[in-house]
Amino acid sequence: MFVRKRPSGGLGAAMARLFGGEAGAGVLLIAVALLALLAANSSFADAYHHLFHARWNWTPIAKLDSWHLWINDGLMAVFFFVVGLEIKRELLQGQLSTAPRRRLPVLAAAAGMIVPAAIYLALAAARDPGAGLTRGWAIPAATDIAFAVGVLALLGSRVPASLRLFLLTVAIVDDLGAVAIIALIYSSGIHLSWLGAGAGVLLAMFVLNRLAVRRAWPFLLLATGLWFCTLHSGVHPTVAGVLAALAIPLELDRRGDSLLLRLEHTLTPWSAYLIVPLFGLANAGVHLAGGLSGLLAPLPLAVAAGLFLGKQAGILGAVAFARATGFAAPPVGASWLQLWGVATLCGIGFTMSLFVSGLAFPARPDLVEAAKLGILAGSLLSAGLGYAILRLATRR
Repeated sequence: MFVRKRPSGGLGAAMARLFGGEAGAGVLLIAVALLALLAANSSFADAYHHLFHARWNWTPIAKLDSWHLWINDGLMAVFFFVVGLEIKRELLQGQLSTAPRRRLPVLAAAAGMIVPAAIYLALAAARDPGAGLTRGWAIPAATDIAFAVGVLALLGSRVPASLRLFLLTVAIVDDLGAVAIIALIYSSGIHLSWLGAGAGVLLAMFVLNRLAVRRAWPFLLLATGLWFCTLHSGVHPTVAGVLAALAIPLELDRRGDSLLLRLEHTLTPWSAYLIVPLFGLANAGVHLAGGLSGLLAPLPLAVAAGLFLGKQAGILGAVAFARATGFAAPPVGASWLQLWGVATLCGIGFTMSLFVSGLAFPARPDLVEAAKLGILAGSLLSAGLGYAILRLATRR
């Protein structure tokens, strides 16, 4: 029988770390972002934008009449469904299942959302109060799990396992906060009839859970119905993904099988290696004609500063506060230099930040483009500095 040999070191080991496991999704996102940037700043720019934004003459769902809308409002609902499955598992059986375990991640995630938002408002709204930029305060508030964990995975076993766990739990709580913001802040024109229909579908899913139904197809069928109702309700349809995930049974059946774990195991690769890269390809293309001067405009500068400065200041400050007051202990075996590196990696906003920017300025594509510039700059700075700090910390 053929046995595949693992690379012993050198270039082979580096390539295995780069493209295998958790790092692969992050590397793919980087490649897709670069491809989108190249396309948007080349002779193919018009073709690139036409591909994703051209309106169709016919579509099975009238509200989704372009590839961009199908990706952002359709496929991203699957991404949020996977996020919801992970949140439920962590809350019930994982690292967020008890109060002592929740304290530090919740505090760090809250500070890591509040401080970037405050920096954004101080720079964007104060410098250009008449431009209506305040709606974008949540753009630098979220962390891209795949990107951040991918960068961390490149360092391998040199980073303590407690740090990786800390990053994951903070990012999960962060995602939960981002979903709440999308549902409460970026929903408009609520249609109560569609909202009521969606509530009825969601109730039916919880009834199936209570009746111990463990087949996937009834839940997935109802989840699709919930998404359709939410799409027409005025609440952003991706919220349906998280709500549907909360109704999926986590308990083990007689065969030791769990529907939630099975769905998470099946859908996570599709989300990480297809849906999120497609979203990045459709949304990361920004025209860089303004160069450095464009980055120094109020909106991109506020977004970049919120991600790069706000995230590390908020999270590191929360850890220091928790330790000083005895509220919670820092991750075991991690130095302050390593904690700084991980806090900096949380400034990689990419997927969530791009998503929120489109919701914040739906009628202002110029502001969305400016926000994208700040997202890319802040995320790249955070990734580069975070990796450098952790690399230095492991050598020491």
